[in-house]
Amino acid sequence: MFLDRLNWRYATKKMDPSRPVPEEKIAQILEAIRMAPTSSGIQAFRVFLIRDPELRARLRPAAMDQPQVTECSHLLVFAAWDDFTEARIDDTVADIEAARGKSEGITLYYDRLKERLLSRDTEANFAHAANQAFIGLGFALAAAAELEVDSTPMGGFDAATVDEILGLRAQGLRSVVLLPLGTRDTEGDWLYPMAKVRKPMSEFVTEIG
Repeated sequence: MFLDRLNWRYATKKMDPSRPVPEEKIAQILEAIRMAPTSSGIQAFRVFLIRDPELRARLRPAAMDQPQVTECSHLLVFAAWDDFTEARIDDTVADIEAARGKSEGITLYYDRLKERLLSRDTEANFAHAANQAFIGLGFALAAAAELEVDSTPMGGFDAATVDEILGLRAQGLRSVVLLPLGTRDTEGDWLYPMAKVRKPMSEFVTEIG
């Protein structure tokens, strides 16, 4: 059951590098991210899948030396658009028209969207794109749990260093979150035996009406 899998997962602190995640499971997690909903269907972020141990070793110091970066078998880097441009939005329109055919309503909708987004501050647009990446992250975490793949979302890292190592700025991207995927080391992980702690539903949810 899905909720049982969510209870199974935790932010794994130590992974066993001798037990890599099967590639078919990684493919399913990536597909879940690709299928995640995004604002106006623009998918204003990209995912970098890093298997190379040497590259992950270079990234580890930028991630506060967290060992999961090198102990995992696959590292996902979620990178958001640094800004919205007319060309980027037009690419989405072209994809929609290729799948559904031309539509005056679609053209009008995205023309209005351009007016709103292209007039905004760059940082506001980057923040909007980063929020879409975090929706993708949520789908990745849920899919990993469903597949019993361990994961640890990481927001505490030096984004500028990660961007430089991966050459993201030249691609119009900025890193926003890292996600190591691997297999828990139940003997070495201090967090593994501890109970999951969440607020009770009565405190967490306010029902209105």
